[in-house]
Amino acid sequence: MRNKITIKKSVKIVNEDGNNCYVIKDKRNSLDNTYNYLLSRSFDYFPDVIESGDKYYKYKYIEDTIEPREQKITDMVNLVTLLHSKTTFYKEVDIDNYKYIYENISNQIEDLYVYYEELITNIESNIYMSPSNYLIARNITIIFSMLNYAKDNLDKWYDKIKDKRKLRVVNIHNNLSLDHYLRSDKPYLVSWDNSRIDMPIYDLVNLYHNHYLDFDFSSIFKQYLSKYPLTEEEMILFHTLISIPNKIEYSVSEYKTVINIRKLLDYIYKTSNLLKEYSVEKQTDK
Repeated sequence: MRNKITIKKSVKIVNEDGNNCYVIKDKRNSLDNTYNYLLSRSFDYFPDVIESGDKYYKYKYIEDTIEPREQKITDMVNLVTLLHSKTTFYKEVDIDNYKYIYENISNQIEDLYVYYEELITNIESNIYMSPSNYLIARNITIIFSMLNYAKDNLDKWYDKIKDKRKLRVVNIHNNLSLDHYLRSDKPYLVSWDNSRIDMPIYDLVNLYHNHYLDFDFSSIFKQYLSKYPLTEEEMILFHTLISIPNKIEYSVSEYKTVINIRKLLDYIYKTSNLLKEYSVEKQTDK
C-alpha cells in the first residue's frame, strides 16, 4: 500500500498504510536547543520529535479536536501564560540594550510619519481624489494621532526603564495564531521556528496582529493578565507596539486598495478603542 501524503501549508502529513501517521517539516533553523530548554523548564506542550534530519524535522502527528474558536483562543492564551511562567528569568542589561530597542521603534515611527506626510501631500495636490485617496484624507488625523500616541508612549517607557539593570524575559513562541494551537490528549503549540528569548509582550503583540478582528481582545488580555501580570513598563511598551499602524498596501485594483485601507482603519479604530478602555480602567483604579 502506497503512502498517502497531504500537503498542508508548509508541512507534509504522511500516512503509512493507514496506520502510522507523522508530519515532515522543513528545518528552517535548528530547534533542538529550544525544545531541550522547554523540557528543562517542565514545558512539554509541543509535538514529539521522531527524527531530526539535516534539512527536516519529523514530528508525531496530532489529531486536532474540533472546538469553538472562542474556546480555542481561551485555551491557547492559558497555555501561553504557562509557557511564560515556566520560562521566566531576569537578564542583566545596561542602558545600551534599552537604547537599541528605543531607537529601532523610534525609527519605525519616524519612517511612518514621513511616509504618511508625503502621502497626504501628494493626495491633496490632486484635483480629483480617487475613492482610496478620499478615504485616506478623511482619516489621516487618526493615523497621525496613533503615531503621536506611539511616540509619546515610547518616550514614557524609556524614561521609566532606562535606569533598571534587570529585564524580565521568557521563551516566546513568536508565531501565535489559532493555526498553531492544537488540542488532543493535551494542548500543543506548533511551529516554533520564530521562537526566541525576549520580553513576553512580543507574543501578545503577535497574537493581536494575527487576530485583532476575530475576537474581543479586551477579555483576552484580561485573561492573560490574570495569570501573568505585566509590569508597568511592559504594559506601556505593549501599548506602544500595537498602536503603530502599517503602511498601506496598494494594489493595481482600486477596489482592493480601498479594502486594504479599510482593514488598516479597522485596525486603528479597534486599537484606539482598546487603548481608551485601558486608560479609563487605569484612571478608575487610582
